[in-house]
Amino acid sequence: MDEEVSLYDKARSIYEAAIGTVLPGRLVTSGVIRDGALLRAAGETFNLDAFENVYLIAFGKASAGMASALAKVLGGRLARGFVVSPEPPIEPGGRLEYLPASHPLPGEDSVAAAKRILALASGAGEKDLVFVCISGGGSALLCLPAGGITLDEKKSVTRDLLRAGADIREMNAVRKHLSGIKGGRLAKAAHPATIVNLVISDVAGDDLGNIASGPTHWDSSTFGDARRVLEKYGLWKRGPRSVRDLIAKGIQDGSAETLKSSDPIFEKVHNAILGNNLTALCGARREAERLGFETFILTSEDGGEARRAARDYLAFVASLACPLEAAPRPVCLLAGGELTVTVKGKGRGGRNTEFVLASLVEMEEEGVDRLFCSSCAFPGEGWREARPADRRSLEWLTLSIGTDGIDGPTDAAGAWADAATLERIRTLGLDARKFLEDNDSYSVFHKTGNLVVTGPTGTNVCDIRVFLIR
Repeated sequence: MDEEVSLYDKARSIYEAAIGTVLPGRLVTSGVIRDGALLRAAGETFNLDAFENVYLIAFGKASAGMASALAKVLGGRLARGFVVSPEPPIEPGGRLEYLPASHPLPGEDSVAAAKRILALASGAGEKDLVFVCISGGGSALLCLPAGGITLDEKKSVTRDLLRAGADIREMNAVRKHLSGIKGGRLAKAAHPATIVNLVISDVAGDDLGNIASGPTHWDSSTFGDARRVLEKYGLWKRGPRSVRDLIAKGIQDGSAETLKSSDPIFEKVHNAILGNNLTALCGARREAERLGFETFILTSEDGGEARRAARDYLAFVASLACPLEAAPRPVCLLAGGELTVTVKGKGRGGRNTEFVLASLVEMEEEGVDRLFCSSCAFPGEGWREARPADRRSLEWLTLSIGTDGIDGPTDAAGAWADAATLERIRTLGLDARKFLEDNDSYSVFHKTGNLVVTGPTGTNVCDIRVFLIR
């Protein structure tokens, strides 16, 4: 292994490989195979000649790339398609129409796009085939508030849940019950057409009911669940009256409940997960191994508060530090998923920059030398002070980024840190703990030069974390 190349350069190569593995065009062309009139997708073979019309609906952060690739596969068989995306498609025109929409909070353009999509689906007949390309971010991009609720009211509920630290399942239990298109309602509109869902997953466990709030999949949550989520975070009584009225009515009579698994319309719905967080981590592992690292994937489904996750990961990595000194090769640990942040401060940042800053705060307060030395594990019961003669130098780096290139309301995808980062923080006279308490992780790494800025990547499979030790 070339010791002249920095750990950060290697980490960058690893996360770029991860993102490259889940680019939407690549996933679609490998997951949808056409041979003349026969098209294989979602584990099924469809005879295109058996359908009168073939439609394409795409929404989410990866929608432009997915739709463009699928349109090439379908060729002249594609009658019409809509692409709902925060970014214009690379190759606009043809039978695909681009519908701009807002993210992370929906806008009036999101409502207009949802209405156009719903109208197209409603016009599909029994002998039509509808491809639906779904990716993360679709919940905001495709927004149609239920009757009696305004867009601003729905946005306020979504914003409050985000700031309170609600996880994706809790968010969607509420959003689906305030929507006229999510929770299987788009599939209901397209019935009795045949639907093929092509999905790039940004949800742990690839729960189709939670990816983009499941507009073409059945929903296991209820109005009662939606109320319990709002009560959990203290948002029920201070939320909009129209939201309380809708949920209370839904609990009482069930008239507007989301579609459930027993609904017969789902007999004509086919699903294929084209890529997910594990796909990205496998791509990262191949690159890390090419670079000479002994590589392990810890999980693709981590979650919970970013600060708690940082401490848990640090404890695990530190417990390995001593044994790794005897390892024949440097080590790369990979993990993925999506953490949450309970926002209490007024600073800027996202879950990835907060995770990295929380890791540094733990190191600074516990003593980085005691974490990465040859004779001690993470401080706690049974820990003893290492003798200077015991200590050997281990290089380390931690990195956490969003695969979509976006980390909260910032221009960064995430951040990285190593021992030199701690020194820069001290040299600049910054109080890392105060920045963390103010949820201002972006500012710290902007000052130290440790932000990772990729721009929108056109895909989204949650976040990846890279830990390098040599």
